[in-house]
Parts: sequence; structure tokens; C-alpha cells
Amino acid sequence: MTPDPKMLIVFDVDGTLVDSAHAIVEAMTDAYVSHGLAAPSRAAIVGVVGLSVSQAVAELSREAPEHPVETLGAAFKSSFNRGLETAPDQSGLYPGAAELIERLSRRDDVLLGLATGNSRRGVARFIDRFGFEGVFVTTQSADDAPSKPHPAMIQQAAAEAGVSVDETAMIGDTTFDMEMARSAGARAIGVSWGYHSPDRLLAAGAERVLQSFDELLPALGLPDPARAA
Repeated sequence: MTPDPKMLIVFDVDGTLVDSAHAIVEAMTDAYVSHGLAAPSRAAIVGVVGLSVSQAVAELSREAPEHPVETLGAAFKSSFNRGLETAPDQSGLYPGAAELIERLSRRDDVLLGLATGNSRRGVARFIDRFGFEGVFVTTQSADDAPSKPHPAMIQQAAAEAGVSVDETAMIGDTTFDMEMARSAGARAIGVSWGYHSPDRLLAAGAERVLQSFDELLPALGLPDPARAA
């Protein structure tokens, strides 16, 4: 007997599940200032959230090739980690995120994954902090694959979960997420509360941009027992 097919739902972290803009901007600003360099604007920093740290710093310093990208990236990571230790609550889950993950984790027709520009350490910290142990069958990080929008994270996630890429949906807040999903052949669902505008997400290939987590199941064509009750 052939088992029922499952859909793999892969979530981005920063800007999709976690509101971490303030912490990221503060740490990136600190990294540049510590090198005696003018810090990029908040808009510029937020615009590269989702890329790996090295790729993000390279993009921010694209017009200044003399910038020490490697040490700037290391300084960002150090500052960001210090911020988490001194103010661990400054980056919290968006409203409805915990409830959605909990509901999805109890379903038999979906599998859950993560694909993020964070390091493996950052992924482990996220899972531990919010009590998501055992929830995600696959986690892709900047240590595991090329930076978004390269399709490798989606391809690897699908392979690890035992599904095809056309049975996979990427949920994210940036054009990098949408482009990654499209180039891999997966579905691309944007969210409106993150770091790139809905118009940009749609232009990058999002089939839909959610206004709240309540819209996810209908967007994916999955039954919602709570609505049927």
C-alpha cells in the first residue's frame, strides 16, 4: 500500500517567524562602526536579511571593495551573539507563529522544515529557545548550502524529507526566498510582515503574499479543521 503523499512546508526564520530586524540592524551597525566605517542605512541592512552573513556584508559593501568583508562578518556575528545574551527577548516570534507551527506539527499530511541564512548554531538556538525540538524534519542553514537565492537549500530539504520539490512550499519574507523556491521548482509563498514589500515578493515569483498566518493553509490548499468546525 502506497503511503499518502505529504507536503513539505519550509519556513524562513528572520522576518518570517521571528521579528529580528532591530537586533540585526544594531549588530551590523556595530560591526561597521567597530571598523571605523560608516554604517549602512537601516533600509540597506534590512534589505539583505535572508542572505548568509558573508553574502550580506559583501552586498552592503559592494561599492567599497576595500572593506574587510570577512572580518566585518565576524564582527557582526560576535555583536549579534552578545545581543542575544544580554537582551534575549528582543527578537520574538511574530503573532500566530508558535500556534501555527504547533498545529502543523500535529498534522499527518505535512512535514516541516527550515531554510535560513543563519548558521547551524543559530538554528539550534532558535529551536531550543522556542521549544521546537523534534518539529522540523530538515533544517538548512548557511553552513549547509550556498546562500539564498541558490536553490540548494530547497533541493536538500526535499531530499532529506523524502519528498519531491514540487511537493515543497517555501514560506518567506524576502525576494531571496521566492527566487530560491522558484529556481528549485517549489511553491513560493510570501508573507507581508517581513523585510521585503509584497510588491517585490510578487515580482520575484510569489504565488501569493499572506497577510496573516491564518491564510497559510487555504493558500496551500490544505483542509483546516478549525475552520470546518
